[in-house]
Parts: sequence; structure tokens; C-alpha cells
Amino acid sequence: MSKGRVLVAMSGGVDSSVAAALLVEQGYEVIGVTMQVWDYTQCNIDEGKGTCCSSEDVDDARAVADKLDIPFYVLNCEDEFKEKVIDPFVNSYMEGKTPLPCVNCNTYLKFDHLIDKMNELSCDYLSTGHYATLNQNEKGDWGIVTSADSWKDQTYFLFTMDKKIIPKLLFPVGGMTKKDVRDYAEKNDLIVARKKDSVGICFVDKSGYGEFINTNYPEMTAKTGAMRRYPTGEILREHEGIHFYTYGQRKGLGISSDRPLYVLKVDAETHDVWVGEDEHLFSDEMIIDNCHWLEDLDQDSFTVKIRYSHKGAQAQLKDIGGGRYKVVFTEKQRAITPGQAAVFYSGQRLLGGGWIL
Repeated sequence: MSKGRVLVAMSGGVDSSVAAALLVEQGYEVIGVTMQVWDYTQCNIDEGKGTCCSSEDVDDARAVADKLDIPFYVLNCEDEFKEKVIDPFVNSYMEGKTPLPCVNCNTYLKFDHLIDKMNELSCDYLSTGHYATLNQNEKGDWGIVTSADSWKDQTYFLFTMDKKIIPKLLFPVGGMTKKDVRDYAEKNDLIVARKKDSVGICFVDKSGYGEFINTNYPEMTAKTGAMRRYPTGEILREHEGIHFYTYGQRKGLGISSDRPLYVLKVDAETHDVWVGEDEHLFSDEMIIDNCHWLEDLDQDSFTVKIRYSHKGAQAQLKDIGGGRYKVVFTEKQRAITPGQAAVFYSGQRLLGGGWIL
């Protein structure tokens, strides 16, 4: 007997392909679905080489579905992707922040749009290739827990999840390492076994974020500004737009100095970019907004990640009203970046998070 019907989000990569294969092997009734989110003819990106959901990736996902003998659907989500992911990405840069589009993609497409599709197809579960795991706490509540592969763990991107859908999720590769996943794919003759992982922002090519915004949103990029030295305010040069700079950036500043300089602040009102030395990048506190909690915050200290690659640091949390919290770290942290997510853990269990102001 089937363990239930599962809709599997298949991006055309090895992780989601192995997720689908594992579920078939485990006795689930599996349906594959790929979201077509971006027209790669609009940019200089090699499809299928580190991309996600391109036409070639769709073909790869379909080929895996055929091998597994499962139904397969393609959903055109380009309009939703532009509205929910690309437009906020651009707006965030123009507000002097460094956006995190993968969270919006998870929130509004993978775990919103696909939940609707899951219900439409009378599925019991939704599955993805995320490196994450699930367990129940002592109260019997399901929660999201970090994966077996700490280097690939993707729970950081899942803090906005609607906690009501967590019991309906399956993360089949969460208990595996990346090597295990590739070995399984190779052993089972999946054509994506050695396919390159998707990297960076899937809709931005090698020319970078600034040129992407210039090309696709020229009406937003007319204003230039000054690059100023912190703390004196000395103008070092004029720059071509704040969307070319992000907090902590060192390369591409176009200035010479006897000591390395880094972007310390991007002022969206004056269009000034402030630069200074590394020591000015450190802080022991931050404010977060638009928080989303999956668990009760019934403890005094938390492990907090301020970016995906951050190892996490101990901090305390104080509610300051208006939906905002003040986070105070035990030790100073480098490059706390506006626009990125602050994600909270209790041990290995994901508690939720908010957006850094």
C-alpha cells in the first residue's frame, strides 16, 4: 500500500531528483512538478550549468520523472516570480539593503504556490530537495531541524515557513551528505548525478547585480552619488549608483588607499556610499523587523545566524515593540548586513527569524 501521495518540487538538480527517487523507493505515490520561473534568453547565463528551473533544467527533471515512471507537470510561474522575488530584490537594493531572494522564492512559490498545487492534486505531502530534517518535540509539535550535512544545511532559508504546513512536508535528503546524494544518483543512473549545483542568484548573470538592475529597471537607476570616507565625510569619488554596492564589500570600489576599505553604509536618501576600515564593520547588536516565529521563545539565549554562511553566534533577544526586536550578541559580529535574515536556533531546531534593518 502507498504511504501517501507526494508532490515533489523538482528543479532539475541532483538533490530534488534524489528526493523523488527516494520517495518512490520508500513506497509513496509520487508526482513531480517543476516551476518555470525565469526566461533565460533575457540574460547571459548558460542554462543547465548552475542554473535553477531553466528550460534545460525542466528537461532534466522530466527525464528523471520518466525514469522513475511518475507523472510530471510544469508550472509557468514567471509572473509570480517577478512579483514576489525579482521586484522585491531590486527594490531592496535601491533601499540600500542587500536582499535575500531565495527566502522569498521559498515563501511565496515553493511553500505557497506549490502547497496550492499539492491540494489541487489531492496530495498528502509536499517534498523538496532541501537539506533539512523534521522532528517532533516533547509536546508532539513538528519542527524543522538542521540536516546531517552541516555544510549544505538550508534551514536558514526556511524561517518564514507557515508552521501549519510543517507536518505535511518531507525532506528526503536531509539525513544525507552531498556525497551520499550524488552517489545514490549515480548508482540509480539518474542523469543529473554529476550535474553542477546551482550557485548565486539564479536570474543574475556574470555581469552582476548592478548591471542586472540597470538593464531591467533603468528607470530606477538614474541617480548617482558620492563615495565618502568614514568618519570624516571626505568625498573620495563619485559613484554610478547605490545598487552597485553592498555592506562589507571591498572589491570594485574604484579607490586606492594605504589600508583596505570596505562599504560601511549605503544611504538610499542621499545616495552616498560610506567606506571605511575593517574595524568599523563590527557590532554587537542589531534591530530586526517583520519577524516570523515557528516556536515559542521560552529561553534567554539563542544561536543566531546573520547570513547563510555564518556559523552562528550566541545572542539575547529583546522585544522593543512595533514588531521589532533588538538582538545583542555575546561577541561582536562582522558585517551585520541590512536586508539579510537573522535566523534563530535552539540547538539544532529552527525557531524563526526576522529581517535585519
